[in-house]
Amino acid sequence: MTALREAMALLLGGDADIWWTIGATLRFSLSATFFSALLGVPSGALLFLSRFRGRRIAVAFMNACMAIPTVVIGLFVYSLISRSGPLGSLNLLYNPGGVILGQSLLAFPLITAMAYTGLQKLDPRYHETLLTLGASRRRRMSAILREGRLVVLQALLIGFGRIIGEVGVAMMLGGNIHRQTRTMTTAIALDAGKGEFERALALGLVVLSLALIINLLSQLVVRDA
Repeated sequence: MTALREAMALLLGGDADIWWTIGATLRFSLSATFFSALLGVPSGALLFLSRFRGRRIAVAFMNACMAIPTVVIGLFVYSLISRSGPLGSLNLLYNPGGVILGQSLLAFPLITAMAYTGLQKLDPRYHETLLTLGASRRRRMSAILREGRLVVLQALLIGFGRIIGEVGVAMMLGGNIHRQTRTMTTAIALDAGKGEFERALALGLVVLSLALIINLLSQLVVRDA
């Protein structure tokens, strides 16, 4: 109980380092969710609308990519943005941009697969009506995404939750640099290792609260969809 009281005191007392880490984590996670959604949502809609040879393989591939460990994605992106990599000149490694890039790739297959699965639950007559009216693929995609906006929102929430709770990508690509690339999860690992349990617990409470809020919002979206 003493550790919990001290953790709450750090949060309520406005500890500068802790709140900087919380703010940075939210910035990174929201940015990565935005960029992954730019590609993931249209990709999920295309998989739903298109009929082509290999479609099932593409869907299965996206589902399989959701299970890739975060450290593997971190290693892959590290090979791209390290000094000897093809994107080394961009100086993304150990910078916020590298963390956001890695987290975007982490969430992309999840958002794509969730958007595709969610759109499949729509009334099939809606899509058939669009085809009957001769709507182009672009217009059909726009109409389908409007109709399925709640399932798309759920996909974004799940993608955001996946990003904000990961540690492998942020650690490998960000380097856990103080007031530059440190996130809540990497700070928890560092503080726990140093024996500063109260600071780790304070951040853990924030991560847990965000996870509960995201899960609640996701359930509300499903109920209304």
